[in-house]
Amino acid sequence: MSLQTLVAPDLLEARVENALRNAGAAQGSAAAAVRAMMHASLIGVDSHGVRLVVHYDRVLRGGRVNGTPNLSVRRTAAATAVVDGDNALGHHAAYVAMDKAIELARESGIGAVGVIRSSHFGAAGAYARVAAEAGMIGFATTNSDKVVAPFQGREPFHGTNPLAFAAPSGGARPWLLDMATSSIPLNRLLLCKSIGMSLPAGVAVDEAGQPTTEPSEGRTLLPLGGVDFSFKGAALAGVATLLSAILQGMTLDHALMPMVGTDDYSTPREMGHFLLAIDPDRFGGRGVFDEGMSAYLEALRSAPAQEGCEVLAPGDREWRVEAARRQNGIPIDPDTAAFLGLSRSPAAPAGNAGEN
Repeated sequence: MSLQTLVAPDLLEARVENALRNAGAAQGSAAAAVRAMMHASLIGVDSHGVRLVVHYDRVLRGGRVNGTPNLSVRRTAAATAVVDGDNALGHHAAYVAMDKAIELARESGIGAVGVIRSSHFGAAGAYARVAAEAGMIGFATTNSDKVVAPFQGREPFHGTNPLAFAAPSGGARPWLLDMATSSIPLNRLLLCKSIGMSLPAGVAVDEAGQPTTEPSEGRTLLPLGGVDFSFKGAALAGVATLLSAILQGMTLDHALMPMVGTDDYSTPREMGHFLLAIDPDRFGGRGVFDEGMSAYLEALRSAPAQEGCEVLAPGDREWRVEAARRQNGIPIDPDTAAFLGLSRSPAAPAGNAGEN
């Protein structure tokens, strides 16, 4: 029997928003955080879903995050801008930035927006998705505190540093890729610890640098790519750092205050993000793009599959999970259920569709 609790999406959304408001978040900030967390929980990215409300409650009450921020947007050129998050919940700053990127892209074909003085923003795919639903190609990334060893390194250096892309698919839901540049995200490790699930092999090492599948022993994550090819994940982590921290003048991964496991929840972390929107109308044209996406996705999904398997496009599995969870409820781990005051209803194991 699973240790998780099934909760109706509407009830869960209301409880999470109420918790954030009680912790001091203004309506706009709370709504943005709930929107991003529910995106993740509905599509099966439980590590970055509503379980994070416990953490956000702590940092709002501690003062690390400003619950009543005064966000500002400064346009710097025809296609660029910078959002000052005023140490807000990162979700609020990121949604404002992507909305601005889309606005710029409608004018100039491309809109690129940096975010300064922000905080953890959850699942990067939530913001790339906004661009896709506006008819554009979207990209979102952020750097984070050091928990991942560099290639052939012994100590953590990079964050899990997600890269998320989305595009209109011609269907009801966009093409969506949201991936960590680490083997797994840190929040996946924490979720496994909460629900008593072992880690996959080859994704984490203990304090002695030895591989472990026990989440309570995991101290450092490994980059994406496995033992022999993790230089790929390590280098991609640097892309997130370049765009989110170096380009914005924000804190580098190795110097960032830890998200968790610290006694200091009052000092702002000075995080940066990067959001991009591309308007297909300003390139080959809308008709060309739609025709190309349709042909590409049809061919991809029709590609020969291994025995008993199915070839899926990025996002296909996530939207299936979303449909099931809207109907059956969202599985919540015990810690989050207790925090939100939700009674237990045993849930079948749901798995994760993909995580940053």
